[in-house]
Amino acid sequence: MTVATDFSTDKAAPAAQQAVATPGQWLTIGAIVAFLALFLLIPVAMVILVAFQDPNSGAFTLLNFADFARNEMFLRSFANSLYVSAMSVVWATIFALPLAYFTTRFEFRGAAIIQTLGVIPLIMPPFAGAVAMQLFFGRNGSVNLLLGDWFGINIPFMEGLNGVIFVQSVHYFPFILINLTASLRNIDRSMEEAAQNLGCSGGRLFRRIVFPLAMPGYVAGASLVFIKVFDDLATPLLLNVKDMLAPQAYLRITSIGLKDPMGYVISVVLIVFSVLSLFIATSTMRNRDYATVQRGGGGLSKRPIGGLDLVMAWGTIGLILALVLAPHLGLLLLSFSTVWSFSVLPDGFTTAHYTRVVLESGQYIWNTLLYATIAGFIGIIIGTAISYIVLRTKVPGRQWLDYLASAALAVPGVVLGIGYLRAYYGVSLPSGQSVTSLWIIIVIALAVRRLPYALRACMAAMQQISVSLEEAAENLGANKASTIRKIMVPLMTGGILAGFVTSFATASVELSATMMLVQNTSDAPLAYGLYVFMQSPAGRGAGAALGIIAVLIVGISTYLSQLLAERDRSTRAGR
Repeated sequence: MTVATDFSTDKAAPAAQQAVATPGQWLTIGAIVAFLALFLLIPVAMVILVAFQDPNSGAFTLLNFADFARNEMFLRSFANSLYVSAMSVVWATIFALPLAYFTTRFEFRGAAIIQTLGVIPLIMPPFAGAVAMQLFFGRNGSVNLLLGDWFGINIPFMEGLNGVIFVQSVHYFPFILINLTASLRNIDRSMEEAAQNLGCSGGRLFRRIVFPLAMPGYVAGASLVFIKVFDDLATPLLLNVKDMLAPQAYLRITSIGLKDPMGYVISVVLIVFSVLSLFIATSTMRNRDYATVQRGGGGLSKRPIGGLDLVMAWGTIGLILALVLAPHLGLLLLSFSTVWSFSVLPDGFTTAHYTRVVLESGQYIWNTLLYATIAGFIGIIIGTAISYIVLRTKVPGRQWLDYLASAALAVPGVVLGIGYLRAYYGVSLPSGQSVTSLWIIIVIALAVRRLPYALRACMAAMQQISVSLEEAAENLGANKASTIRKIMVPLMTGGILAGFVTSFATASVELSATMMLVQNTSDAPLAYGLYVFMQSPAGRGAGAALGIIAVLIVGISTYLSQLLAERDRSTRAGR
């Protein structure tokens, strides 16, 4: 075994880090703190503050939470949200485990294709997939019509909470698949070989050795699934499930008004449980050692599989992929269908829905491209600045910038939207227009929501740059600004692109925050237009066409990011 060590980086790091920040760096820190304070801390603080205020006197009170605890609807919504989130994790695990295990432990010719297809559900808005899933698995959907004809049965796949769980687990299971696959690949195979030599094999080997060693990746993915499902707003609403926390928060604010304390109480509960799930995930991994000597090396290579085992493996994989890709197929068929109701397949096909989208919804598409692009740029600019301050300076408290920016991950979109309305609805421009009616507030919400993704990508890219390169440039006369512009940023291109595209792609289909903030249809993004179309059967064909356009936007941007990242890696390797 060969161990490569870069001693130059370790020795150079202390010299390159500045003990005292320059005025320019303090100005950058101040600008970042001001941005995060205005558009993350203050809105969230306002939500929390109002939740503990008496609506009449403004005095501190716990009565709002007592009212929450006494209300049967709220308690049922809370229990339903926990149940749906937990069961979505269970079903997402059932979908992800076979795909991750088979493709990392056995010789599969189509392993790369399986992994690629397994990630595709993430590029579709879950609420759009909900409509397509109803067409296939609803009470009068394709599957139940066939089951009724053949066996005389009807399975409630999409009834009530079952439908939300089904849609959410299908949409978010790639979070577990991606993280679990990475963990399985990093396990030292000699650990498995030693276990087999001691008589451990098959399911026991997986339960006792493989899965426990892959637990960090699994917990990371499972916690993301739980948080995403817990604060999702549009999917339950589209499936007419209103007794969950996020829909209740939205409905209280939009139907009763900004002065209703219950919307804020529910928002606080959403924040607390999002933070708690992250804390539990972190605590689960704390003080436990999952390290192995070699990353994916040594011991066993991928094992051959054949005969009945191969048939069963492909049968399992085929069934899972058919389920998780059903929303895309359903949306595609719906986008070309004339009528699709009480039939296994559409009665006919047309391109009229796409014509309608181009003529009526071009503004939605343009707004999405504009908003997501600006949000992506804001994310990488702030992400790069925070990465530099945290990794390349010794500014006191610099780590809190990372914590503060990453905290946006634990703030549900509906809570952030409510916070913006509460904090800035009464703030007017000289023209008398409210700040919250400006389209730029939607962009800022998208940027704040996706900042953690951009930050992590920029942080990872900067960690891979040796500090000795910066020192060499400065020794040759370059100032700090020139070093950053000419050395660091070019070397971080791959990470910056990854951060931008991740932010762009996810912002393109964000709805929870924008549903609260869109006040003019002309300012609405694609996800909002898609939700409006999907509200009525007459608009679902056009909505499906718009959904396919959203999938194409996200898919193309993701493909381009991979292409550019590979080109960047090839360029750097050739130097």
